[in-house]
Amino acid sequence: MTTYILRRILLSIPVLFGILFVTFALGRLIPGDPCRAMLGEKATDAVCNEFIHRHGLDQPILVQFGHYIIEVTHGDFGRSFRFSKPVTELLIERLPITIELSIAALLVSILVGIPLGVISAIRHNSWVDVVTMLWANTGVSMPVFWLGLMLAYVFALALKDTPFQLPPSGRLSPGLITVPFYDVWKLNLIQGTTAFTILDFFSRMNILNGLLSSNFKLVGDAIKHLILPAVALGTIPMAIIARMTRSSMLEVLGQDYIRTARAKGLRQRVVVMKHAFRNALLPLVTVIGLSLGGLLGGAVLTETVFNLSGVGRILYEAITARDYGIVQAFTVVIAIFFVMLNLIVDISYAYLDPRIRLD
Repeated sequence: MTTYILRRILLSIPVLFGILFVTFALGRLIPGDPCRAMLGEKATDAVCNEFIHRHGLDQPILVQFGHYIIEVTHGDFGRSFRFSKPVTELLIERLPITIELSIAALLVSILVGIPLGVISAIRHNSWVDVVTMLWANTGVSMPVFWLGLMLAYVFALALKDTPFQLPPSGRLSPGLITVPFYDVWKLNLIQGTTAFTILDFFSRMNILNGLLSSNFKLVGDAIKHLILPAVALGTIPMAIIARMTRSSMLEVLGQDYIRTARAKGLRQRVVVMKHAFRNALLPLVTVIGLSLGGLLGGAVLTETVFNLSGVGRILYEAITARDYGIVQAFTVVIAIFFVMLNLIVDISYAYLDPRIRLD
């Protein structure tokens, strides 16, 4: 297995290199420059020429890309033009919010989509099946930004002053103080060290931080604020997972070994969960893996609708301001995430299907 994992990682390096180069080149080939995008009417030729020369943007693209690759290999993603801060620092501040939202949306998709798909397959062609598939087709058709606005209107305005009222924006209620779990644990960390950076990154996920610091009030408030964004973001993958589960279960339930299991007198629950569902998981693993990658992209719109200060909002601002460093860093992080996700999916296939060997 170790050889297989190393081989897949080595094969992924050219892919990451190609993605980074395409993103790097496209950012500099589109019309406009960061100086005029940031200063607007105040931008003069003299100021912009000095700005472009100071940041090396007047050099050939290949030369700029070579310098950037050297910086990335040392863990430096450059400096943001718009925010005048290191891009790595911005990612540490904003990426945990996006990851927390994406994981919450994926959990909603799995916990709702898979049971609905299984029930729909068991009761094939019944009214339950028809309603479930009608809902699934509708869920795929609803844009994230429209669904987010509708959910905020219903649960924040229409259901105001009821037990079902939910906050329409933000991550926490005003006045709620959060203390990083490493301070609760009284760890003497030096700011700027690798250990501090890693722990600070995870402490910005409010739910995880609340669990590790035993602050259950923080956990409850964070979950309450995350419900609407997670549902809005997870509806489309939820519908896809439900449809794929139904299709896969119907195929498996028609196999000979399922009929044999039923002929032996096994209970319906044992036949479905022990014999059918495990084999139906093979295509679901791929769908769920791809859904998580799509959720990270869809979080851009969701964070804008629900006023969450994650990567989505800063990425939008970076694109409009031609802030190349942020766009490139986000692309690299997502590409590395996809490579790791692809590797996990392959290993999961091997464990689920004994015919596949990791050699």
